[in-house]
Amino acid sequence: MAAGLAAAIFIIDTLSPLDMAIAVLYVGVVLFSASFLERRSLLLVGGACICLTLLSFTIIHGQDYGLAAAMRSVVSITAITVTTLLSLRNQAATRSLREQADLLDLTHDAIFVRDDTDTITYWNHGAEKLYGWSGDEAVGRKAAELLQTVFPSPTSEINAEIHRTGRWEGELVHVTRGGDRLVIMSRWSLQRDERGRPLATMETNSDITARKRAENALHQAQAELAHVTRITTMGGMTASIAHEVNQPLAAVVTNGEACLRWLGRTVPDIEEAQAAVEQMIRNGRRASDVVARLRSLARRSDPLHVATDINEVVDDVLLLLERELSNNRVSCDLSLGADLPPVLGDRVQLQQVTINLALNALQAMEAVPEGQRHLKIRTALADTDVDKAVIIEVRDSGPGVNPQSLPMLFDAFYSTKKDGMGMGLSISRSIIEAHAGRISAALNDEGGMCFKVLLPVIEKAGS
Repeated sequence: MAAGLAAAIFIIDTLSPLDMAIAVLYVGVVLFSASFLERRSLLLVGGACICLTLLSFTIIHGQDYGLAAAMRSVVSITAITVTTLLSLRNQAATRSLREQADLLDLTHDAIFVRDDTDTITYWNHGAEKLYGWSGDEAVGRKAAELLQTVFPSPTSEINAEIHRTGRWEGELVHVTRGGDRLVIMSRWSLQRDERGRPLATMETNSDITARKRAENALHQAQAELAHVTRITTMGGMTASIAHEVNQPLAAVVTNGEACLRWLGRTVPDIEEAQAAVEQMIRNGRRASDVVARLRSLARRSDPLHVATDINEVVDDVLLLLERELSNNRVSCDLSLGADLPPVLGDRVQLQQVTINLALNALQAMEAVPEGQRHLKIRTALADTDVDKAVIIEVRDSGPGVNPQSLPMLFDAFYSTKKDGMGMGLSISRSIIEAHAGRISAALNDEGGMCFKVLLPVIEKAGS
């Protein structure tokens, strides 16, 4: 076809009486040839078109040529030359883009490009394998509609961020052609034109569905283990629990007997009887509160992270540990920070961590003479310029541990006690890290251990 087109142009240019630069039409031959010929062959086509132009000029004006005819010939040759060079340049650019696209097809990640209207313009081989749609089927479709995307936050916020920073990263849920739901780690990069206007967005997606399932299974196993540990801890606090329940119940019985005596008089003393009944109600509620706290510790449920007052957590723990402190002859110095901001956490899990640290401190002081057993529990706002956090600090006056053991205290199955399982501190660390916090241990200068828990506070809107 290219040869026939060139021959037709040569015949018209040679035989036509029109005073026109008909040879300019060879540009069409070059453009047509550029779609299927490589660099060297395209140069030969361009050279051939120039030769045909000169040959036609020689045949027509070989004996007598004017300036106008020569200028038409020069214009035609120039047009052919420029078109050939531009076609070669376009071929090089296209080849470079194709090579880059081939490289993108080598990756296992799903990569696709979409314009500012969310229309897919490129779809790599990884995307075909992950989602099930071929490139021809995906290109031209709306990405969010095709993949039924579930975003972690409103799309307006995500678009605002990528237009502001040029990047976005987060977890998405996509649906494949076969209907499978995938959890995707997605990374977006925004391309802008020379004026800074959004041009296209490249999305790189990795399937993390299996990893998320494993993480969920791990969290479930950790929750089960934490629940077993709580039950075991409560079993070791039987005496304290019995005391906490029996004390208000005994008061109920005593006040009930007093009420009967007041009512059994010849002239019943209604006011005293009423006061005794009120005492019964108060002690009954106190017993009910103790049972409720124990039930919350013993219950088996998924963690529920809500706004939590750390001081209330510590108060509840001390009520449960009151008998343990008394039996072990340990004095407790409590210092609660005033007006502490709330943290986002699970109340039961934070109680478990505090109980574990306090019981460890009590057990560590068993070998210390009475009168020298001091437990200090402090809450305060952390002095840090990085993040605002609340501190829970538990100090004891025990013998401490070997400094070489400090880095291993939170390892699973590591214990400094002969009969210890080595799970309490490991579970405590898992719980605190799940709350985006940190837990650490250090030796006190005056002897004993200091455990410190840092929990990020809930930022107020606008702060």
